Amino acid sequence: MTLHPIIAALKKHKAGVTLITLQIALTLAIVCNAVFIISQRVERVNRPSGLDEQNLFLIEQAWVGAPTGDDPASIEKLDAMQRSDLATLRQLPDVESVASVSSLPLLNSSWTGGVGLKPDQQHSTAHAAYYFGGDQMLKTLGLRLIAGRNFTPDEIRHRGFRSVGEPPIAIVTEALADKLFPNGSALGKTVYLDGGATPTTIIGVVARMQSPSVGSWSNDFAFNSVLQPVRIDFQYTRTAVRAKPGRLDAAMREARKALYDANPMRVMDGTLDQGLGIHPFSEIRARAYRADVGMAILMSVICVILLCVTGAGIVGLTSFWVGQRRKQIGIRRALGATQRDILHYFQTENLMIAGAGVVLGAILAVGLNLWMMKQFSMDRMSLLYVLVAIVALLLLGQGAVFAPALRASRVSPVEATRSV
Repeated sequence: MTLHPIIAALKKHKAGVTLITLQIALTLAIVCNAVFIISQRVERVNRPSGLDEQNLFLIEQAWVGAPTGDDPASIEKLDAMQRSDLATLRQLPDVESVASVSSLPLLNSSWTGGVGLKPDQQHSTAHAAYYFGGDQMLKTLGLRLIAGRNFTPDEIRHRGFRSVGEPPIAIVTEALADKLFPNGSALGKTVYLDGGATPTTIIGVVARMQSPSVGSWSNDFAFNSVLQPVRIDFQYTRTAVRAKPGRLDAAMREARKALYDANPMRVMDGTLDQGLGIHPFSEIRARAYRADVGMAILMSVICVILLCVTGAGIVGLTSFWVGQRRKQIGIRRALGATQRDILHYFQTENLMIAGAGVVLGAILAVGLNLWMMKQFSMDRMSLLYVLVAIVALLLLGQGAVFAPALRASRVSPVEATRSV
């Protein structure tokens, strides 16, 4: 089959050819970048927090009538109330471990600060999320200690919410340890928090612990975390609880009843957005990533719609051309063209149109990605996405044209004798 008749036919339908070519180009450019965004969102949603999330839940509650000051007497009373709650929860039959915590990964409530290698360092070496908790924090959260040791009970301090002070020891994540000490172990090394002059010695390294925020502002330190052996005393408390395997729902019910029985002067019913209530970690994860999931679903719907519209456009245009060329097809059949020849003719014609569209679309896709990198600080899209999209659009075009082309191949040679 020569290309000259195909090219001549396309020149007679410039408007239709141009529209389909542009439609394919725009579809490829948009779908490429949409799929890239979807893959990034899916990767974010599925990245591990560092916790053993199964059977883990969080209790957020506020005392009624509790002290609100930072004087020593108020702090001691608040700490006694908090320790009483921890003891109550540890006695429950379906509870395995309990720890007071300042926050959790993905909770979107955090303390952050700079970590330096020198006292009074003006520009920190790394930025990190701070987690405060007791000696059972690692066990309760399921953090994997890969070097050093855990805190001991006698190393745990407590202080008021507004009090300041740097701990003498801390545990850091592997990501932060590698950032601070790329050429050696972080164990036993001294760091300085928040540009202060008080040294803090690293006694342990955990494999991973994500920061509480999933916002773009925290991307640079998403897994830089410092665990401090400090129990925060405040009118509002957070407690992490690990239920025994398979007993999560029972433990949550027991915890609510036991705490109210111990002291009903508290507010513990609410939503995560309100910062109150008893919530499984799965709910915390779902809330943290609901925008990402929504974006991925929206982009997926857009991709499906664009591909369907493009396919329908190819089907419609080819069907229109077949209707216009029935006499021409009949003449070719009368001159000896087989059904396969007619089928291949329309498939080749479509391949030429789609080929021009995907070349233009590839250029637009790369340009759109570069623009989004500049405007929205997105990552550079791999050319693999473009290559896959090119193959997908070409296959879509061949699939869409097959039915009209098959009808064209069945046109009888007798059509050549009929008037148009």
